[in-house]
Parts: sequence; structure tokens; C-alpha cells
Amino acid sequence: SQYSAVDTNPLSVYIMQPIWNEIIKIVPLWIAPNLLTFSGFVMILVNYFLISFYDWDYTASGTSPGLVPTWVWLFSAFTTFCAYALDSIDGKHARRTQSSTPLGELFDHGLDSWATSIFVLSFFSVCSRDNGKTGVSVYTMYIYLSIVLFNFMCSHWEKYNTGVLFLPWGYDISQVVLIAAYLLTGAVGVEVWQKPFLFGYYITDALVILLIGFSLFLSFPQTLYNIHRAHLKKTLKNDSLYEGLLPLVSPLLLFILLTVWVVLSPGNILARQPRLFLWMVGVAFSNVICKVIICQMSSTRPELFHWFLFPLALVVYAAISGLLGWTEEVVLAVFTALVTAAHVHYGVCVGRQLSEHLNIYIFSLKKRVQE
Repeated sequence: SQYSAVDTNPLSVYIMQPIWNEIIKIVPLWIAPNLLTFSGFVMILVNYFLISFYDWDYTASGTSPGLVPTWVWLFSAFTTFCAYALDSIDGKHARRTQSSTPLGELFDHGLDSWATSIFVLSFFSVCSRDNGKTGVSVYTMYIYLSIVLFNFMCSHWEKYNTGVLFLPWGYDISQVVLIAAYLLTGAVGVEVWQKPFLFGYYITDALVILLIGFSLFLSFPQTLYNIHRAHLKKTLKNDSLYEGLLPLVSPLLLFILLTVWVVLSPGNILARQPRLFLWMVGVAFSNVICKVIICQMSSTRPELFHWFLFPLALVVYAAISGLLGWTEEVVLAVFTALVTAAHVHYGVCVGRQLSEHLNIYIFSLKKRVQE
């Protein structure tokens, strides 16, 4: 199917696109577009692990002065900008080198589905977790992450039904806000997040309100409107309501299971291991959404229950029934490692199958030699 995306965001159209059009001129024509996509993702990962090293439990910024060196925040701003730029020019570069393929589209959206959570998890280090005075509670972090992932899911669910990806306005705005937040933290120090800046509200409160406002009052209604319009025009990909709603079943069940674990955990798992737990949420979500993206691209039907849900249900049951006892954190760590390994393995397998099927290399513009 032909890839089609619509971008109507003024920030993107009038400010960012002209910048990307200049940057792309520097990229050599022999570089594969997927290499740009992947480099951006690697930068996000490196940045995330660097921040995790200085701030494993999200408390470093709650102390004054903060425990994270200034250069780390500046490095965060730099890597976020580079990843944003690379993610924005990979498609342009593919058209420029006439190498647009379904593999490139999947690679781009698949990595985006994972990067989305990593951006959010890195940002939490800026505002730090609640220490009684300032910061954000780990439960707010979980809800915040869920809303961002819900937004991401909506735009791909919409594409599954309409065949068109309407790029959410929130994307460009969130990237610019992230870069500004890192620069601000690098310039002024984490103290800026610990002082009320308007009517007794903190900057973090404003950002949370903005996020929720954007999601619930802009993105989600827009998604429903676009699907409704396609329905009126009779251009919907799926005739029945059941078919149309099918991709939402697994993500919703995933969210329900995770929330049950968070709320009913005897050892208060989210408060004990916020970084591990939230990472696992992001990876599990990414795998579920990758399946939807593949179904939408290949016009196949997603299965009702993603296989992740079964082991997760077992773990959640064992945890909340008290079976795990003190091993709950250990089990979370093992489960997180397995989920991450399974997701990487899945990505590698799909990439290899597509590259063989389409007779192309993932990271090179040379054609494969037919055996």
C-alpha cells in the first residue's frame, strides 16, 4: 500500500520543515535512510542510559543543587534535537534517493513507537519524583506515560481504519518543548523546576495540563473526526465496527493489566522500581503497536490477544495475590529483560524477513544479489 501522511501543524509546516530542507542537503546520497532513522534511535537510547546512570530512581533533580552534571542536560538537548532532525529527514532522504520502501516505513514507525516512551522516561529525570515538596509522583508519571502512548496508538489506529496517517500536532510541539526544557535545566539548573512560576503552579504542572489538554481535547477528537469523515466518504478500510475496533483490544488489555499491578501490588512495585516498571510498560506497548502497524501496512487482521498478555497476566496475578512476596522486584527485573529481548528479537526478525522479501539491505542502498 502507498504510504500517505498528512501534516497540518503550523510549527512543523512553517518553521521546522524549512530547517529540515536545509539540513538534508548535507546528507550524502549514498547513506541509506534507515541508517538515519536508526542513528537517531541510538542517540535517544544512549541519552536515556546516561541519565539513568546518574539518576536511577528519579530523585537526583529533587536535591538542591541537582546531582546530574550540567553537561548531561546539554547533551540531552543535543541528542534530542539530533534524533528529532533525523526522524524528520529520513523520509525526505528516502524520496531523494528513490529508496522509499515498506521496510523503511515500518522501521521508522516501529522505532518511533519505542522512542516515544524513552523520551518521556528521560524527561521525568528533569522534574524528579515527589519528595514531599516538589516533583511528580510515580503514579503521575505512569498516567503521563500512558496518555502519551495512548496518543501514539490513536494515530496508528486511525491509519489502520483510514489508510492515512495524520501526524499528531503534539509531536513537533513535544520535541521542541523537550529540547527547551533540557537547555533551560542546563542553563539555570534543576532549581527552576522546584519554584512555582505562576499563581503557585510549577512548570511541571503546566506541562502536564498541556499534555492532557492536547491529548483529550485535540488529538483524540481529531482522530474520531477523521474516522467519521472517512466513514461518510465510504473510504474506511474496515466495514464492521468489530474490525475497526479490533486493534484497540490488546493495548487496552495491556493497560488494564499494568494498572492492576500498579494499584494492587503488595510491595508497591511502581514506587520501589519506577525506572524498571515504566521501561517495561514502554517496551510492551511498542511491541503491541508494532503488530498493529504491520497489520495496517499488510492489510491483515490483528489477532485479538497479543501473546505478551498471557505471561503478563500470570506475573500480575502472582504479584497481586502475594505469591511472589519479596521476589516481586526480582521477577519484574527478569520479566523486563525478557520482554526487551523478545521485542528486539521480533524487530530483527521482521527486518530480515522484509529485507529478503523486498530484495534490499536494511542499512545500505545496494540491491541484494538474487541467489
